[in-house]
Amino acid sequence: MCVHLCRGNSGHGQASGGYDPVAERLFQRLDFDGFFLEYDTERSGDFQPLRFVPRDRVVVLGLMSTKQKALEPIDALKRRVDDAARFVDMARLCLSPQCGFASTADVARFTADDEERKLAHLVSAASQIWR
Repeated sequence: MCVHLCRGNSGHGQASGGYDPVAERLFQRLDFDGFFLEYDTERSGDFQPLRFVPRDRVVVLGLMSTKQKALEPIDALKRRVDDAARFVDMARLCLSPQCGFASTADVARFTADDEERKLAHLVSAASQIWR
């Protein structure tokens, strides 16, 4: 079982700043197999809080924005994953969108084609990062 830590929807941010204030408690006291973390903007801070993730847990890095249609450069995603790998072994890291593609049922930032293009880009990036 995994948990997604949502940082806010529909332009109403619920949290900003790094995971530092909650990292040790979050990663060491909660009994989850993995953590889906939003790291698509600077408001999420750096990857140092990942040092508290136990060695038997997975971290899913939400590096791809579901708020912007632009595709993230694969080289930039690779650099970010490499930065995270300083704290969590590459074998326990994954790549994902930072959240869902719609904040609410009435907010449609993406068409189905946009979503498919973004997800295909994610698969391509992951294939290149984890050769």
